[in-house]
Amino acid sequence: MACGGRADESDRTVITISSSVVGTDGPLLKRQIDRFMRAHPNIDVRFHRVSDDATQRHQLFVQWLNARAGDPDVLELDVIWTSEFAAAGWLLPIKDPSIDTTAFFQGTMEACRWGGALYAVPWYADVGLLYRRTDLVPRKPRSLEELTQFAQHAVRTVPFGLAWMGARYEGLVTVFVEYLGAFGGRIMDDSMRVTVESPAAVQALTFMRDQITPLKIAPRDVLTWHEEETRFAFQNGRAAFMRNWPYAYSAMADSNQSRVAGKYAVSPMPAAPGGRPTAALGGAQLGINRWTEHPAAALALVAFITAAEQQLERAVAIGEFPTRRAIYDEPALRAALAIPADDARRAVESATPRPVTPLYTQLSELLQIELHRALAGQVTPEVALRAAARRMNGVIEKTGLREYMFGRPAVSAQ
Repeated sequence: MACGGRADESDRTVITISSSVVGTDGPLLKRQIDRFMRAHPNIDVRFHRVSDDATQRHQLFVQWLNARAGDPDVLELDVIWTSEFAAAGWLLPIKDPSIDTTAFFQGTMEACRWGGALYAVPWYADVGLLYRRTDLVPRKPRSLEELTQFAQHAVRTVPFGLAWMGARYEGLVTVFVEYLGAFGGRIMDDSMRVTVESPAAVQALTFMRDQITPLKIAPRDVLTWHEEETRFAFQNGRAAFMRNWPYAYSAMADSNQSRVAGKYAVSPMPAAPGGRPTAALGGAQLGINRWTEHPAAALALVAFITAAEQQLERAVAIGEFPTRRAIYDEPALRAALAIPADDARRAVESATPRPVTPLYTQLSELLQIELHRALAGQVTPEVALRAAARRMNGVIEKTGLREYMFGRPAVSAQ
């Protein structure tokens, strides 16, 4: 791996970008890096590939940054890592007038900020979607009540009305985030106090539990399902609705492998009275290593890769959702996306980040336990969410995070 900040024999500034790449992702990023170097002949960009496994990549980044290594200079960050790395002092705040933050979807920008400062730029978005069988469901449901009605009617024809990820892992939290937003609730408020015991949260978790029992529109098996088990249930024609990510759209299009090819559509999760359609935000951001020796060069690379031209190229080549609003009006995008562009735009517009906090991983693990207990019928939603709120707030209080968040100064990359 090249050492960030060093100069090669031609006296060009050398920086590195570390990212996971699968399939056509690698050649695409290389083309964009080559284009950047032609526009910046004094900068030599080296690419360092890391594991596509998010846990392994996170561990590597923590090791490098904790050791104050200046290489890699630019990091591909999962949307839930940015606040953790920023609070640890591992990322440079980004202050550059050439990056118009208003051009990006609001939810994608929220996940890039910590303590009032911007620490990353949205690269591409992944969002939760509600899939429906167009041959079984007359139209997209306009409310959660209609979703339930349509699912109940569909179980006369197929085994399941609805399939979603209910195993005790991060996917369960993303599903809960969407139902929680649909009822008008939040996991954490602006003062960083956990609010999952609110009436809206109890309604959301009760709604999820009731789909399993007593309504029986979701099978009890969902308590063990991840993304792929959920997709296979829908793809094999066993469910009328499915909550999953955009990757499943093209994965189910092959009629040789899918019983629902050509018979499904997507939309955001509908809302209940007092709530709003909500899609859990996933995807990637680009941040700058706090110890890079060349912050200006790293910032130029981040700005280039996240610019409209590169985001459009990425969407056309790979199908990943752009984080810039204007790109959804581009004819090239509309022709390339497997999902209709207007549906994709609506989903990203409704995207909601999970709590932006450096303690997110710990808080999520506690929440997963209590959500799963309630869904399995071991405790009531009220009891589960009170326990979750108490334990999660306890972690925050013990670390003094609220004081840390509002009091720590930041160093700027300009």
